[in-house]
Amino acid sequence: MSGGEILRERYDLVMDRIRKIPTERFGDEKLEAFFSFCAEFLLMIDDTAEFLAGEGLKKARIEELADRNRALYADILPEHYGESYGNPGYAVRELGEELGAVFSSLYAELRSLIGFVYEGRLEELVIRMELFAEIYTAFVYAADKGEERPSAKDVRDMIYWFACDYADLAAERRTGEQMEADGFAVRMIMESDLTDLRYLYGYGEYVGENELETAGFLAGLPEETIATMADTYTEGYRMGFEVTGVDLSRKRIVSLGYQVGFERMLRRAVRNFERMGLKAVSHRAAWSVLDGRRASRRVKNGFSGGVANPQFEYDHKDDKGIFFDKNYANRQLEAMRAACEKWKRELRDYAGPAIVETFGEADFTPAVCEHAVRLSKEQERLGVEHASRAGMLSREYTPGDETSFTIIAFPVPEIGEVFEELFRETIRINTLDYMLYRRVQQTLIDALDTADTCEIRGRGANRTNLRVNLYKLADPGKETIFENCVADVNIPVGEVFTSPVLNGTEGVLHVTRAFLGGLEYKDLTITFEDGMVRDYSCGNFEDPARGRNFIYENILARHETLPMGEFAIGTNTTAYVAARRLGVEAKLPVLIAEKMGPHFAVGDTCYSHAEDRKVYNPDGKEIVARDNEVSLLRRSSPMDAYYNCHTDITVPYDELGELTAVRKDGSRVPVIKDGRFVLPGCEELNKAFGK
Repeated sequence: MSGGEILRERYDLVMDRIRKIPTERFGDEKLEAFFSFCAEFLLMIDDTAEFLAGEGLKKARIEELADRNRALYADILPEHYGESYGNPGYAVRELGEELGAVFSSLYAELRSLIGFVYEGRLEELVIRMELFAEIYTAFVYAADKGEERPSAKDVRDMIYWFACDYADLAAERRTGEQMEADGFAVRMIMESDLTDLRYLYGYGEYVGENELETAGFLAGLPEETIATMADTYTEGYRMGFEVTGVDLSRKRIVSLGYQVGFERMLRRAVRNFERMGLKAVSHRAAWSVLDGRRASRRVKNGFSGGVANPQFEYDHKDDKGIFFDKNYANRQLEAMRAACEKWKRELRDYAGPAIVETFGEADFTPAVCEHAVRLSKEQERLGVEHASRAGMLSREYTPGDETSFTIIAFPVPEIGEVFEELFRETIRINTLDYMLYRRVQQTLIDALDTADTCEIRGRGANRTNLRVNLYKLADPGKETIFENCVADVNIPVGEVFTSPVLNGTEGVLHVTRAFLGGLEYKDLTITFEDGMVRDYSCGNFEDPARGRNFIYENILARHETLPMGEFAIGTNTTAYVAARRLGVEAKLPVLIAEKMGPHFAVGDTCYSHAEDRKVYNPDGKEIVARDNEVSLLRRSSPMDAYYNCHTDITVPYDELGELTAVRKDGSRVPVIKDGRFVLPGCEELNKAFGK
């Protein structure tokens, strides 16, 4: 038999077993209820496979498609989550401390089959269904023989060997779907009838009001507006290569990150990229624990639909803790290398990502579920090491100094009544006169290049009090400290940035509210000593320890400390005023928020992994402040040079008391005072305030 026939036989056999489960009894009602529930879900997956094979997407009414979509996600929706096995707390209450958490994680993994069935990935269905059947059979066998039921360790062991056995399959698929042109997502973009919103249900992603209303809104925009959106996005990508001196003509592949609903814009963007000689690819944001599931699918690593329940995603972000150890980490890296070897030509042709972010979703501060799987301290340490080694491996096949990227952001309808006005305002902000900003920002840079340090202080409730040490220029006539950033990799225009000197950088960074990586932080405070994070807190939880752990997991990415990798001054007062007028400043993504005041990144430098590549400002000066004391370790100890994370935190203009450049002789050059630019030559930036 062929490989496909063998897979089909395996599928038929495992489904025959699963169909019997809801009617079988083995003497434990609680466990029977769990296995029956999972089996019913898998039967829904099987029914969906038949529906898709029968061209149901073409024939069904939109109401039928919506009902099927909701049925697949129903039990994890917020209104049902309290009694879902996807909720580790409920699973523990029903199944006990020993088995509850691991079975909740098993069910979360089964839910990855939704995406796989819509993509027609039969093998991915088979291996997860076989794992479920294996675990179920172990419990039935023990009951039949009168033996002690399998322990949580036994179940964990079965999941461990599943992860190890299929590490190769996961790595090869994941690498391939990120490199293969004309894949599932690009076909959806280019071949769907975008005037018929039924196409949204063809992804298998959750489709909520955001996705339906976004697609409907874009369908009604004039073609010239769509062209402006797409052309700004793709031209920013092209300019990113131009300003860094990288030859785009040598590349062949660009990856798209986006939320379902933006296909009309992306269709034009794909054609724009084709004219640049680039084939667009896109992959589904990770659902499976084998693919590196994240805390929030709002972070656009690939394509994704709506988030059915962000609490579910947060509860299962560490499910790999069931099986993650040194042997698995090494096994996964071996599998990754084998996959890279298979796709090495495509990886060399890879130009980098082009991301469409969204903002305006409902606020989300996760509850901490005590019963969710958590990584041990040893697993956290191993995870940091593994991420570093995986990053080095990726850059071996796709050198970072040969790629670029771009990111653009648009609001979603969930932001409220201001959506349509804000959307149009965002298009305007994304297309501001970059030549004007380039000129004004050069004035800023000329002043900052004379400084030894910068001092930043908050006002009102903001307690920021920082001194940032700057790189010392050897030849001011040919060198500069700050990059003049206009609308290329980070759209919209509006910042100058540098990699600060860590030694001598110290003080307190504080913001009253911030949204970072899809998560809300209240009263966020980070203290630096010699440029390294020394303390941190937030007001999200009554228990300060929970707040610290929230920051440790999501901002510090489980590192004990991080350096200040970037210091920047945002100049986009137009975006700030528009956000204040519409009352959405707290909803803006980092991409826009970072342009609305000084911001500071914790993590790697703003030139991470490309510090040796020379870059120049439009005035011809080389930007020499590309390294810091940590990134320089790449020459002697590469594993210690990078943290593989970079999170920008902005002090908005209304919380900013002053930003002053301080020269070596102690003389002071005020740049911003009480939220307004006071440096001569920057008056244009204050016009947006109307004063």
